[in-house]
Amino acid sequence: MKMTAALALAALLATAGCIDLIGADSGKYVERETKHFTTSGTPDLNLDTFDGGIEIRAWDKPDVEVVIEKRAVTKEAAATIEIRSDQRGNQVTVEAKVPKSSGFALHFNYSRSARLIVSAPASSNLLARSGDGSITVERITGRLELRSGDGSIRGRDLGGDVRAHTGDGSIRLDGVKGSLDVDTGDGSVVVTGTLTTVHARSGDGSVTVRAKNGSSPAADWEITTGDGSITLELPEPFDAELDAHTGDGGIHMNDVTLSNVSGKIGRNSVRGQLGSGGRLVRLRTGDGSITLNRIVAAERGTF
Repeated sequence: MKMTAALALAALLATAGCIDLIGADSGKYVERETKHFTTSGTPDLNLDTFDGGIEIRAWDKPDVEVVIEKRAVTKEAAATIEIRSDQRGNQVTVEAKVPKSSGFALHFNYSRSARLIVSAPASSNLLARSGDGSITVERITGRLELRSGDGSIRGRDLGGDVRAHTGDGSIRLDGVKGSLDVDTGDGSVVVTGTLTTVHARSGDGSVTVRAKNGSSPAADWEITTGDGSITLELPEPFDAELDAHTGDGGIHMNDVTLSNVSGKIGRNSVRGQLGSGGRLVRLRTGDGSITLNRIVAAERGTF
């Protein structure tokens, strides 16, 4: 009987083709499914999972590959995870979801998640959403929108128009080239790159923006936090109008020169001109210090 059951399971997995049973550890059932999409040019990717992480990395192929890793307590629980995939030209959609429970039915031991592991061309447009999980993106340029209900967001070597939002978690983006719009309900924000537009917000956490040499405001910048410090590091030259205010904390400047100053540096409000002036750089914190640093020549290659 045991041999018959094993043969039946092997036959089932063989007919599934792209589904692999990874194994079960600590009472967890894990199943992996791989989907390939043939694309040309710049693909538009729509990735969505109800619960689980999303990892996206560039590769040197023109196609898109998405690995869906289902995790659940049992095989039966994993089977309730629905995968929807669709392709229309260069538009690729992969969604992992579970059916909504009706009435007062409760399903115990149905802890489950679906992680998406994506390989895509370096030039891709992304919309990545996780209901509860972290998002990681590396070496992608395009229109990038990263959204998590509860999880951290990490990015490296990103370009174009970058947007990131998490309800609860930290955000760290390194090597960004282009415009940036990020916010978190609760967590720190750290951003480095050659930046043209910056909107960075935290409901409760520190915000650090390191603008590399070559950064220049193409539009107004706004950096805010409800409760936490703000650190802004600027290259030379950098032309803008500064407007900084903290509800409870001091304002500190290191190797940064302001002209046409109103307010007193060290107190809670200061306005002035950086370089020859230009777009507005607005800094606001409800409770925390504000620090402006100048990136000296020796440090420019460190980011």
